[in-house]
Amino acid sequence: MHLSHNSHQSRGAADKLARNLGWLGIGLGVCKLAAPGMFTRSLGANGHEGMVRMCGGREIVSGVMALSHNPSPAIWSRVAGDIGDLVGLMALYNDRNPNKANVGLALSAVATTTALDIYCAKALAKRHAYQSGPTPDYSERSGFPRPVEEMRGVAKDYRNEASQQPKAALPSPAMVGKTPADK
Repeated sequence: MHLSHNSHQSRGAADKLARNLGWLGIGLGVCKLAAPGMFTRSLGANGHEGMVRMCGGREIVSGVMALSHNPSPAIWSRVAGDIGDLVGLMALYNDRNPNKANVGLALSAVATTTALDIYCAKALAKRHAYQSGPTPDYSERSGFPRPVEEMRGVAKDYRNEASQQPKAALPSPAMVGKTPADK
């Protein structure tokens, strides 16, 4: 018997995307902290190096949080940061800025990243919805009150008294309160 201890197997695609976005944020944040002048010169925003450093610090923090067990808050914080970046870049996107083309490229990159962050945040919410749903009431279930040998095969003949139909299986906690169309 082989037991796998690879912790990566339990991660879904959304978790992997969150980790990759986290590493992207850390890398970009380090660049912004180390060389803020490179960003301000290319965007025509000389004198705003402190703002670029602050954005770099924010990206590092959210990037580290995205590597955690629950990356959802970090990804939503990335979305909020992206919106702030988009607003800042929109202020620089004008005809007076000689680097307007660079600002346009930066706007495209941040908009794409924002779309990816929103997709990831929604996918994480859907993936982890199972754990946050209401707990169904199992109080009418008896479990296994007798030894296994006595219980074996008993359930196959069990009928709902009202409809004489076989009793439905226990509902998934993720499906409690949802209509069949939601499934």
